[in-house]
Amino acid sequence: MSLLQRLEMRQGQALVMTPQLLQAIKLLQLSHLDLAAYVDAELERNPLLERVEGDSAAEAGAERGSDAETERFEASEGGEEESWLKNDMAPEREAMESALDTRLDNVFADETPMPREQAGGDTLSLTPASYGSTGGSFDGELPDFEASLTAEISLREHLAAQLDLATRDPQDRLIGGFLIDAVDEAGYCRESLDLVADRLGASLDQVARVLKLVQTFDPPGVAARDLAECLAIQLREQDRFDPAMQALVSRLDLVAKRDFPALRRLCGVDDEDLVEMLAEIRRLDPKPGRAFGTSAVEVLVPDVFVRAAPDGSWLVELNSEALPRVLVNQSYYARVSKGAVAEGDKTFLSECLQNANWLTRSLEQRARTILKVATEIVRQQDGFFVHGVTHLRPLNLKTVAEAIGMHESTVSRVTSNKSIGTSRGTLEMKYFFTAAIPGAAGAASHSSEAVRYRIKQLVDAEANDVLSDDALVQRLHDEGIEIARRTVAKYRESLRIPSSIERRRERSAQAGAQLSA
Repeated sequence: MSLLQRLEMRQGQALVMTPQLLQAIKLLQLSHLDLAAYVDAELERNPLLERVEGDSAAEAGAERGSDAETERFEASEGGEEESWLKNDMAPEREAMESALDTRLDNVFADETPMPREQAGGDTLSLTPASYGSTGGSFDGELPDFEASLTAEISLREHLAAQLDLATRDPQDRLIGGFLIDAVDEAGYCRESLDLVADRLGASLDQVARVLKLVQTFDPPGVAARDLAECLAIQLREQDRFDPAMQALVSRLDLVAKRDFPALRRLCGVDDEDLVEMLAEIRRLDPKPGRAFGTSAVEVLVPDVFVRAAPDGSWLVELNSEALPRVLVNQSYYARVSKGAVAEGDKTFLSECLQNANWLTRSLEQRARTILKVATEIVRQQDGFFVHGVTHLRPLNLKTVAEAIGMHESTVSRVTSNKSIGTSRGTLEMKYFFTAAIPGAAGAASHSSEAVRYRIKQLVDAEANDVLSDDALVQRLHDEGIEIARRTVAKYRESLRIPSSIERRRERSAQAGAQLSA
């Protein structure tokens, strides 16, 4: 066997993912908030890009390289510098002076630090730079006073302020500060008292005493170690922690199971009292710390709007406010490129122009792709927009991709983090893609979301007879939906609907309370 070396030429096809293509794919799956942040970063990085603020400003911003603008730029570059203080501006100068009721040459001197020698020895120069930190200028933006007024107080700050007023003992303040630091966002103290005592070198009784002090702070129920203690603290604040309520709080597992007979025997009360006690428990706050330090609620802004047309069809249009609009300033590039002499400057300008053109084209292509996918979704789910969830059809990515001539991965990226604004609310695009539940006796398949909604309707319409999972399966089968019992149980649990046994116990307790009344 001999080894030989030779040159061969082969021809083949390969997919090359250029950086521009990778970034274009990334833009498709970005939400409008992430896209706005990305565009802002590009605007700071690329001097040839400029933002379009409005419809009228778009035309003005795109045509900044007009002849008049260029002439003014060239005049200021090579000719005599224009100044609004020159005396040859009459009659404009006289009109401005009469309108302003002052002379145009009545201006302040440059607000720059004056050297001590020029100031005349020990003379104090009261220029802005001598008593300000803005570099001798008041042109910088002042702090937002309204933002400082609306600053939210965190839970730790709220508790620390109460601790300062509650005790003056340095040791108690140290232990209380450590316990406050251990309180989580929900308002619970998850730190073990033994561990706190070991770390601080204090006795367990002293740590427990300070914890009791912190638990008296506002909001009621804060610094509790579990849910039962949190509810007990709130009930003590309301003077409602009697022996019956104490027994009820100690067995929250029976409350979760809705085992009302066992709760009646444990608390020693009748049905009416038990219903009132449970209603009082529900009015308590299980997470007292969630009112502090919460982040601002972000409103779901739709990327596409769907409106009904007069002829019965649907109008699908993009939300212009969710689309960042940028333009390439060609006139600025032409002016700057004339003065670029170094090879590095020319390369930088060329790359900036290429990236700017790519970004504008990618944004336009992204908008067209989103509109195309949204239009096909509306066409496929026409029954939902007319009649509601019950007429939602099963739909997958492959069906939409084949209809619009795109790949499934492209449709998946487009529908990620996007939403559609409809007359029935703002819904994510992924909401319209649901699994198919086969129909009984060869009937058409049903959407899993529509079946889940139907189960909720059947449970809400229960009167005296509580429907078990088997009864729900039979009801759905009578309506032409072939579904297994375990699927019904899974959908019921996802809707947070209790089991038939728990619902029956709750109905019997309510009926007993009504009879007692």
